[in-house]
Amino acid sequence: MQRKSNTVPELSKSDFESLASFRRALRQFLRFSEEGSRAVGLTPQQHQLLLGIKGQPGQDFANLRQIADFLQLKHQTVVGLVDRCEAAGLVSRKPSLIDRRRVEVYLTPRGEELLSMLSIRNMDELRAMRKFLKPSFLDAKS
Repeated sequence: MQRKSNTVPELSKSDFESLASFRRALRQFLRFSEEGSRAVGLTPQQHQLLLGIKGQPGQDFANLRQIADFLQLKHQTVVGLVDRCEAAGLVSRKPSLIDRRRVEVYLTPRGEELLSMLSIRNMDELRAMRKFLKPSFLDAKS
């Protein structure tokens, strides 16, 4: 009986070092972002919800399905998170003008302000972290 050949491409030591460097930088950025959220009185999940709304392509709102998809959470979890954000004055809900069964979630001026502050801080951190990222390991192997 013949053994099947291993079709998994071999990785070099440099590949593992690049992956480890990227993973470390990613975790450092996530921690930095989480600490920034807490410093302005938001939970990291609230910050991500605000970003998920503002980051919707071509619109200034998000429906609950879009938010759930962005956050990779279940619908009922998102409903609770939106409830808490609404109570904190970060978002508001409005029925959709196109489909009254849908709810559109918008940022309030306070939500916009906090998100902008955190996003500027996070973009500055990402620029500073560029030196730790080695994108060459993403190039396809022949």
